[in-house]
Amino acid sequence: MNTVALPLTTAEALNQGCYCRTLSAEKLQRQLEKDDSLAGMAQDIARTRPHLFSSTVVFLAQPVVEKMRLAVQALERVMALPAYQTQALARAPAIAQHEFGPLGMFMGYDFHLGAQGPRLIEVNTNAGGALLNAALARAQQSCCEAMNWAFKPDPTPAGLEDELFEMFTREWRRQRGDTPMGSVAIVDDDPAAQYLAPEFELCRHMLKQRGVDAQILAPEALEWSGGQLSSGGEVIDMVYNRLTDFYLTDPAHSALKSAYEAGVVVMSPHPRAHALHAEKRNLVALSDATLLSSWGVSEADQALLAAVVPQTVQVTPERAEELWAQRRQWFFKPESGYGGKAVYRGDKLTRRVWQDIIAGGFVAQAMVPPGERLIEVDGVHTDLKFDIRAYTYAGHVQLLAARMYIGQTTNFRTNGGGFAPAVIVP
Repeated sequence: MNTVALPLTTAEALNQGCYCRTLSAEKLQRQLEKDDSLAGMAQDIARTRPHLFSSTVVFLAQPVVEKMRLAVQALERVMALPAYQTQALARAPAIAQHEFGPLGMFMGYDFHLGAQGPRLIEVNTNAGGALLNAALARAQQSCCEAMNWAFKPDPTPAGLEDELFEMFTREWRRQRGDTPMGSVAIVDDDPAAQYLAPEFELCRHMLKQRGVDAQILAPEALEWSGGQLSSGGEVIDMVYNRLTDFYLTDPAHSALKSAYEAGVVVMSPHPRAHALHAEKRNLVALSDATLLSSWGVSEADQALLAAVVPQTVQVTPERAEELWAQRRQWFFKPESGYGGKAVYRGDKLTRRVWQDIIAGGFVAQAMVPPGERLIEVDGVHTDLKFDIRAYTYAGHVQLLAARMYIGQTTNFRTNGGGFAPAVIVP
């Protein structure tokens, strides 16, 4: 443990003063490879995804954690309002109008932390990493005696798989009632090539361990015939949807789209969840105090959202000159983007890129710096940025995890970066 001028009684001081490695490779292997079918996963991750996991943790102050939890609840309350849903669905395609019951699994609320507390950067409807982060959190060990308090067994990660399985069953019951849960397909384009493919294997194992038939499939393997969704002759009853074609417009996804629209398959997350939660234009409404007041949002929730949701505006030709002049104050994001794709810091913009932005389909979000974590990489003290992802279901925070990186956005290409457990400082 290194000593610094600041007293090590705050999360900020620990993030700048504790450089130690806490990840145990042996513990991580045991957590990832809990079954013979998962053998070799840890080695494969180390070889093909060397920056998936950081070797240390990020410290969070208890009041910050509580504010994030309250913010998620407030956001979910606003998103449930008829007036909010009307405006959000008005710009969504027809497939998002279906309401079969499921809420949407694996919601992710991403925050930056600064002097003003947590600020919401974006919302994701198929946030990856929950099962990987549960394994990672259980693979930490104290770096020194002074930090033993931070690495006592945490019941939350240990029981998270049961909670995630219950999420699957709740989604099923919301559409199928008391009908016994059927087979589940985890669906993504070319799933074996996805960066978070190891999580698909963990999810399949979690389901099978609890008696649910589960398989990992590409959408092309699905068939829609005779009013059933199937693969290789086996009927598919539920789909854990990992596709980033949020409204299923790709012809390769036509079988899944037909089954979903017919209500034959339970799919989660689904197009309606994306339209209501993850469309970046929703942030415009959520940061508009006048609009929130007109919808009858309570003063307490308005105050909380004002503190947590950065100002967000639609990029329009009429606003172009003003936004360009103030570009250093803004982050520009595509309305339907994900994973930091085509996201631009205003102070890095070129005129050529600016023309693409003002052509349409972007929002501008007030610049909010990410948190900072000083770690040791190959013997060198290195400043990394981090954000905090709150994995949630039905407004309940299931797990908090950090993503550490260098660059404009999270990228899983940073030496020393990647997912990191969040340790709460009392």
